[in-house]
Amino acid sequence: MGIKLISQSEEATLQLGVALAQQLQAGDVIALYGDLGSGKTCLTRGISQGLGVIEDVTSPTFVLINEYHGRLPVYHLDFYRLESLDEIWNLGIDEYINNEGICIIEWAERGTPLLPERRIEIYLENKFESETETERQIEIRSPRIQVEPFLAVKGLVRC
Repeated sequence: MGIKLISQSEEATLQLGVALAQQLQAGDVIALYGDLGSGKTCLTRGISQGLGVIEDVTSPTFVLINEYHGRLPVYHLDFYRLESLDEIWNLGIDEYINNEGICIIEWAERGTPLLPERRIEIYLENKFESETETERQIEIRSPRIQVEPFLAVKGLVRC
């Protein structure tokens, strides 16, 4: 149903984000799904870099929303600490998902019913057994995203 890739390093995950950014359009919503440490913030850092953000991109786990400025505004949301759809709605999520920026949401599964149907879903899964390994499976689900730009990224393999 989507594009499945293996990222062999943090750098490959970052560069996947940079390549993905080239395919994004104003108003895109990216829903990130994955456990702690699966690479959601690293991927967001790459997407932001690809969009020309020069600010330091960090996880908004405690502040809930970070805004960055690049060729398009980037809104980086984190639903990890939120426990209900009401809490997510009260963040003003509709203002972020219904505008001309790029909205990237970590822990999107906590607010999926509030997200637009037309979204890019990315599933990240650790595929390593020790702390020295960094392999991850990344699946991108969107009919608009093309796989070819990712195949040129060193350390990224189609599976």
